[in-house]
Amino acid sequence: MRILVVDDDETLRLSLRLILEMSGYEVSDACDGQQAVETVAEQINSFDAVILDVNMPRLNGIDALCRIREMNPQIFCLILTAHSNIKDAVTAIKNGAFDYVEKPVEPERLLSLLKSAEQANQLVEKAVFSAPQVEFAQGRKIIGGSSEIKRVFSIIYRLSKVDTSVLIRGESGTGKELVARAIHYNSVRKKGPFVAVNCAALSEALIESELFGHERGAFTGAEKKKIGKFQYAEGGTIFLDEIGDIAAAMQVKLLRVLQEKTYTPIGSNCDHKADVRIVAATNRPLEEMIKSGIFRDDLFYRLNVLPIILPPLRDRREDIPSLVAFMIRKFNGMHNRRILRCSDQALKVLRLYDWPGNIRELENVIEHAFILETSDVINLSALPSKPIEQVAQNHKDLKESQIEKRDLISDFSLNYPELKERFEKEFIVRALKTFGGRINKTAAHTKMTKVTLLRKLEKYSIDPSEYHRASGPS
Repeated sequence: MRILVVDDDETLRLSLRLILEMSGYEVSDACDGQQAVETVAEQINSFDAVILDVNMPRLNGIDALCRIREMNPQIFCLILTAHSNIKDAVTAIKNGAFDYVEKPVEPERLLSLLKSAEQANQLVEKAVFSAPQVEFAQGRKIIGGSSEIKRVFSIIYRLSKVDTSVLIRGESGTGKELVARAIHYNSVRKKGPFVAVNCAALSEALIESELFGHERGAFTGAEKKKIGKFQYAEGGTIFLDEIGDIAAAMQVKLLRVLQEKTYTPIGSNCDHKADVRIVAATNRPLEEMIKSGIFRDDLFYRLNVLPIILPPLRDRREDIPSLVAFMIRKFNGMHNRRILRCSDQALKVLRLYDWPGNIRELENVIEHAFILETSDVINLSALPSKPIEQVAQNHKDLKESQIEKRDLISDFSLNYPELKERFEKEFIVRALKTFGGRINKTAAHTKMTKVTLLRKLEKYSIDPSEYHRASGPS
């Protein structure tokens, strides 16, 4: 993480630089707001965060903040302010500052805020791999390259400045919850809780109690008072996933929360104030449901203030190489591997496959490949059969598709029993290596019974003692 420290007090500037460099950050500095703006403009892709004093010559911190955020809304800005002038800090936050630090600066507070900013930035980047839409200002390099990817940052930036409800739409697996979290952690509510509720998983009888809570004795079985999700989310964001699955009676009650900012727990005579931002998501065709009378149009319009449409992965295939590279880095860390890349043939299949499960399915495919692949490159033979079979079926003219038929089948058996046994054997070997050949630990972590594991070891003639020297988790 690279940070720009901006203050006209040279002593303080150098002191902050020393604190940050000792904590492992790469640091540059500027003596006033004008120099800060010029530095960011010259190195637009270089800085992750800027620490700005408020009162400086030539250009003050608030004005510098606004200009920097216009150039690159991904840069996190922290404002330095005197205790007696918190008004400046409030103004700065309204203009897009991540937070403020009071003078004299406490290193622990500063480092804690930078850590939070870093986590928020990682969340936004993670959300980028899950989808959305609208044009992004020129700035730091964005992983992906498709216009849809570039648009997500712009929408999150716009939503971070307002407190309106949000409706996220897209197919299953496109990353709707990740986008909801990114919106929360980049808004003024970021210090409040983020509470996710899967509406489709709750029965009609339970959902009202789950969302709004109930009083003791409110109904049969209500032996004690229950706090609802809206109360848990006080001061933060509630994410209502699969909003299209809720019944008509519950839609009316949600509409009341949106309109009047109040709700009533079951069995209570008192209204509760709802200081909560609602972010909803669905993969259902709400417009058709409105015509059929299944979904209320007034609730739809309340939610649909600034919608985010997440396109399916098949509509942004140009991002697949970047997504795969990202996931390889992720699983290298998780599985302690050193896989470098996908082979050309494997990547061609991944780009041509239709991805009905979207990002989630791609992630599963790459992790599957990590389990099977024994080299440092993911080859076609390590991919599951489904994408290979579909690509072979849909692309009869393999020359035109720039894939030779032998690339699809030469190193891969489509015999299911054979493939199943191969996967099972390599899975068990991988697990034994991970846990140093220890039977009990391998069985526990792979969710196999000890008897089953011993039977498989005998079936495949695997000797666990060969892996006793392998390093694994303690």
